[in-house]
Amino acid sequence: MQQLLKWRPYILTIIGAACWGIIGLFIQPLYNRGFTAWDVVTIRGVLTFIFLIVFMLVSNPKSLKSRWQDHFYFAGAGILSMVFFNYLYFEIFSQSSLSLAVTLLYTGPIFVTILSRIFFKESLNSNKIIALILSITGCGFVVGLLPSFKVEVSIKIIVTGILSGVCYSLYTILTKPVTKRYSALTITTYNFLYTSLFMIIFSKTPSKIQKFAHPDVIGASIGLAFISTVMAYILYTAGLKHLEASKASILATLEPIVAILCGVIFLGDILNTWQILGIITVMCATIIVGKNPRVKGQEALSRY
Repeated sequence: MQQLLKWRPYILTIIGAACWGIIGLFIQPLYNRGFTAWDVVTIRGVLTFIFLIVFMLVSNPKSLKSRWQDHFYFAGAGILSMVFFNYLYFEIFSQSSLSLAVTLLYTGPIFVTILSRIFFKESLNSNKIIALILSITGCGFVVGLLPSFKVEVSIKIIVTGILSGVCYSLYTILTKPVTKRYSALTITTYNFLYTSLFMIIFSKTPSKIQKFAHPDVIGASIGLAFISTVMAYILYTAGLKHLEASKASILATLEPIVAILCGVIFLGDILNTWQILGIITVMCATIIVGKNPRVKGQEALSRY
């Protein structure tokens, strides 16, 4: 039982990453109906907040109590991270491919590791460095950027992708200071409060309300908000509460693996040898990052 509890944060983070990994299955139907990347961010943000606030008010309204100072973190994570990393990520997906979008997004762990060192004084031990290198290398194999480097993309897409990784990393950095004071649900609810408010003000999605008459749009919207957002963020944040920020971010690199598997199972994609090698590489990174030094193992899990 104690061993299971030790691995619980890693399991929660991995499942959260898997929920993110299937997001493409919900986004593509919305693109097919004429929604833009900015529209998809709006749909995701508003519906997610509705799901969360209703659940919180019914199940535990007292948990919504918060300090006004912490709303700077909530607003920062909700706008600077979730709004803009989603938009940049979805924009690449609409212009090129999901594989490329995922790869560029997952420059995020590099920025998380650097920022965590600066703000949280987290150590850069050998396990973490090796796992980070393996994760990025594995992602490169999975999406076809390695070993040939023959993918032709514009500078604009590359810059957009790197910026998505920077914005993605800010979620971990901005939510970390408040994880001691609030539950994962409370943090996620307030983050999406500010995401939805921002998108309602700056989006024209309400003018496309007639498109929601299509059952596939309704189904995709609900799946995008509930499975690939509510469950993903709750599980990831719950894992993050007991992990170093950089470790949780590295574990989340399982998302591209899930994305590729979804393509094989549901879209008829075929994995080549390099992609299989990439999957194995990322799995090895997951095992490595889950190993803590014997003396400091429990401390690492309970530090935050």
